[in-house]
Amino acid sequence: MISPTFDVVIAGAGIVGAACAAEFAQAGLRVAVVEPSPIGGGATAAGMGHIVVMDDSEAQFALTHYSQQLWNNLLPSLPDDVQFQRSGTLWIAEDDDEMAEVHRKYAYFTARGVPVEVLDSPSLAQAEPNLSPTLAGGLLNPGDSVLYPPCAARFLLETAQRSHAVLFLANRVQSLSGQSTTLDDGTTLSSAFSINATGTWAPSLTPGWNVRKRKGHLIITDRYPGFVRHQLVELGYLKSAHANQSDSVAFNVQPRPNGQILLGSSRQFGDDSSTIDSAILDRMIARALHFMPSLANLAAIRSWTGFRAATPDKLPLIGPCPENPSLLLATGHEGLGITTSLATARLLADHVLGRTPAIPASPYLPSRSYQEVIHA
Repeated sequence: MISPTFDVVIAGAGIVGAACAAEFAQAGLRVAVVEPSPIGGGATAAGMGHIVVMDDSEAQFALTHYSQQLWNNLLPSLPDDVQFQRSGTLWIAEDDDEMAEVHRKYAYFTARGVPVEVLDSPSLAQAEPNLSPTLAGGLLNPGDSVLYPPCAARFLLETAQRSHAVLFLANRVQSLSGQSTTLDDGTTLSSAFSINATGTWAPSLTPGWNVRKRKGHLIITDRYPGFVRHQLVELGYLKSAHANQSDSVAFNVQPRPNGQILLGSSRQFGDDSSTIDSAILDRMIARALHFMPSLANLAAIRSWTGFRAATPDKLPLIGPCPENPSLLLATGHEGLGITTSLATARLLADHVLGRTPAIPASPYLPSRSYQEVIHA
């Protein structure tokens, strides 16, 4: 039997794989996407859908800012069920020390052309009346947004299919070598390039890369329109995100367009079970009540878990494997996969098509940590 031949085969149809499919197919390449589960499942379905510009490092800022611009450019094409809304992000400061961090972030963002606003305690209370009145203030980034990730992934994949991408649904990739992809039903797909966009499963297809599962919990409430107006994140969230070993929780609340409230967040290494950890959930709720006591009056209707794909330096792996240039990685996005999916796809397409990228690609190349990871 003659193997189907493509320019690019993509393993994984979460938000990152779907974005890659749309980018390559719209560039006129022959694209195949292989996905064993529902479109936009896995980490995509479990996430909050925050489109946020981050400043942990210059590389993280460049990738998140660029991708946010790509999402904004796509906005006129997004269907209603993607639920894109520019809610803005409020970074919450508990005390004067954290207000110093607010001012640092203000200086950082404004120097790079990102409009932000410092809020004192009264201004914070006016912006979010249900927050604790004891908080010191915060930083508002009005350009940040939220969306519903599963529908965004579906939209991107449908965009790819309109440009003749082929979907192999209910199929699992058994092996991925760059120019040959073998499925669990025995089908072999030939291609010039293949992309491993399978998130936490990436090391099983491309061994030797230090991509670890990081478990998270979320809670969603019944409908309470107007109770929360912005994505609310405590500045301590950054400490939580940076903790490589210990379990951690942080206040992170998102308003949904239907009035529901999404409550996070937690991070755990070493727990591969999808079951709810009641102790972690209790810590999340206690942390949320510390910042927003009146949450105690709301009814939670569901909680769930998911797994982020984390790398040691907290930057994704985007680009060719050093020993196999036809095999591309698109994984390790941790909690920023929704935000950075479009920029990831654009950087990979730039590489394949020989275009000059809008931002430097070198900070995200797998080769940056290849020796360290292989010999760890």
